[in-house]
Amino acid sequence: QVQLVESGGGSVQAGGSLRLSCAASGYTSSSPCMAWFRQALGKERERVAAITTGGGDYMYLTDSVKGRFTISQDNAKNTMNLQMNSLQPEDTGMYYCAATRYRYCGSWPSDYNYWGQGTQVTVSS
Repeated sequence: QVQLVESGGGSVQAGGSLRLSCAASGYTSSSPCMAWFRQALGKERERVAAITTGGGDYMYLTDSVKGRFTISQDNAKNTMNLQMNSLQPEDTGMYYCAATRYRYCGSWPSDYNYWGQGTQVTVSS
């Protein structure tokens, strides 16, 4: 059974930084896609970043976070990280780690088979 466990959320002031991590376990297939989604209050869940594991030949960052966020993976530890710098109030939301069974990084929540429970990020102005 695949499990995803997020860590690293919290509260910061605008301009601050946070680092989110997602630890994956239970995979029987290799090299899935992993992604971060966020959901602000009253809004739909949106994909923020994605990466293919086992080499990271595909990387995605949504336009609003380019230049501020960095996605990376640690294959040895089966983790995916999201370094978030220059955080803004509009980055506030619940951040979810998601993963697929196969090496396909879709744009929509329905493209992902596994989800973590989420970690809250709050950025105050």
